[in-house]
Amino acid sequence: MYSPPPSSTSTRCDSKEKMNNTNGSQLRVYQIWQGRNRFYLGGRLVFGPDIRALFLTLFLILFPVALFCTFVSRELINAFPHRVGYLIMAISLLFSVFIVVLLLLTSGTNPGIVPRNAHPPDADDECDTSSISTSCLGSQTGPVSLPPMKNVTVNGIVVKVKYCKTCMLYRPPRCSHCSICDNCIERFDHHCPWVGQCIGKRNYRYFFMFVSSTNLLSLYVFAFCWVNIKKIMDAHHCNIWSAFFKSPASGILILYTFVVSWFLGGLTAFHLYLIITNQTTYENYRYRYERKMNPFNLGCARNFKEIFCTGVPSSRIDFRAHVKVDRSLSFNTLSYLGGATTNSDMHKTKNFDEEVGRRQDVDECKETDSRIKTIGGGVDRCEK
Repeated sequence: MYSPPPSSTSTRCDSKEKMNNTNGSQLRVYQIWQGRNRFYLGGRLVFGPDIRALFLTLFLILFPVALFCTFVSRELINAFPHRVGYLIMAISLLFSVFIVVLLLLTSGTNPGIVPRNAHPPDADDECDTSSISTSCLGSQTGPVSLPPMKNVTVNGIVVKVKYCKTCMLYRPPRCSHCSICDNCIERFDHHCPWVGQCIGKRNYRYFFMFVSSTNLLSLYVFAFCWVNIKKIMDAHHCNIWSAFFKSPASGILILYTFVVSWFLGGLTAFHLYLIITNQTTYENYRYRYERKMNPFNLGCARNFKEIFCTGVPSSRIDFRAHVKVDRSLSFNTLSYLGGATTNSDMHKTKNFDEEVGRRQDVDECKETDSRIKTIGGGVDRCEK
């Protein structure tokens, strides 16, 4: 009786099939996301594409604090009785840790990314058939196109919302598409280069607290550097220039924190104005609500409460959710996740094709095994 020897092909088929099943079960949304975001800790942290700016910001915050604690605070410890100098240094360190946490929350939080559509919305649903226009119907021979804008009502006021061709959806009110992150962001304020992330509905509170707290830390260091200079002048009976010569770190930090405080103080005051009037930086620059009524303004108290006294809205995208990738649906999946239009998108599309190719290899291996078994059965019948 003929029995074919165990083929290494079937072994390869089994291993490939196990590998495909394992890879398929580990695919999550963040692993195939087509935007320009960077993800860490299994998709729990969502950073922007320019994450290197985050390290520059950390250096600009922590290096002056290190100078203050190393040189200025040491002199204040000797100058103040009852260990008051240690308290001054401890406050600066705790303040710095608080600011770093706010920076990471601002930069690593999903700012309010709006999920993309796999297909454009139905033109029949979006177009008003009672008022036919060329923007809706296009040419007589061409395909039906969607109007670039449509009207929605917000607090009794009509607001125009734009259609996003990249995300294939009508943007919600106050939403805008960030060209750097390549995402539509709810309540888009701006893309901040210092934190490397968009500022939107879900991280604006962290951003404002980060800016205002950094400004307070800068003023704190500025004030105690002057205190140190005054202590040196009193102890050595010298003028201010001699005091700066005896403590150059104090002079450097006074100059640095003076410039930083002007910048951060102005930014804090500007965003306080935006919070009180319920505007975003983008709206203030683009629409100029002082010339017309702001439909989102609820009054000073309610505007302030909306930012600081409400919970952070839940994300509209679960980046840790599992996704199934099929060859027939891979393009639609990519379209939903961002549209394969860039080089990185094409690279990820290639990864999908390789994944599908491995599945085809498994099918071919199974077909080869069935043919071997058929041949083996025929030989067995001949021997009988």
